[in-house]
Amino acid sequence: MLKPRFGIDIDGTVTTPDTLLPHINKAYDVTLTLDDVTEYDFLSAFPHPVDRQEFAEWFLANERHMYEVSDIYPNAKRVLDEWHKKYELIYISARHDGLVDVTTEWFTKQQLPYDRIELIGSHDKLRAAKDAAVEVFFEDKHDNAVMLAEELDIPVVLFDTPYNRQATPKQVIRVNSWLQANDWIKQNF
Repeated sequence: MLKPRFGIDIDGTVTTPDTLLPHINKAYDVTLTLDDVTEYDFLSAFPHPVDRQEFAEWFLANERHMYEVSDIYPNAKRVLDEWHKKYELIYISARHDGLVDVTTEWFTKQQLPYDRIELIGSHDKLRAAKDAAVEVFFEDKHDNAVMLAEELDIPVVLFDTPYNRQATPKQVIRVNSWLQANDWIKQNF
């Protein structure tokens, strides 16, 4: 019997949404908190202008280390361990494929279960989610959540953050924790 398939974003969903901020704060001598990030764009939260190209280059030069030391979202491991017994876990991330080793090493270090990890190099997760035939998706990026819910007509569990508080369609379920996500899954799957 086939297990239901779950599509799961990594950054800001399995990792904490603020995990990159200490690195950004140190590099740019700022004191940003997650509450300051009200758009899915770290630069919008800066107290002073930052050159986008310079930031992109800094990010590329530092992303491997930042992903290696990313913090896991509280209770994610416990919930994902439980789900892996009943569901197929397919992680679909905007990370590029040059980060496969760092990503799988992080999953191993955290002892997180997975059936597949797809690094697609783009925030457009629609094709990967459709090809994987996922029945529900877990996400933190507002426009991804809305697009996946509307285009695939599936529920999308949106992990609440200051940067994703725009209105959502009814298929998008907002949660504040992995425990709330688990409660929703228990009631609906």
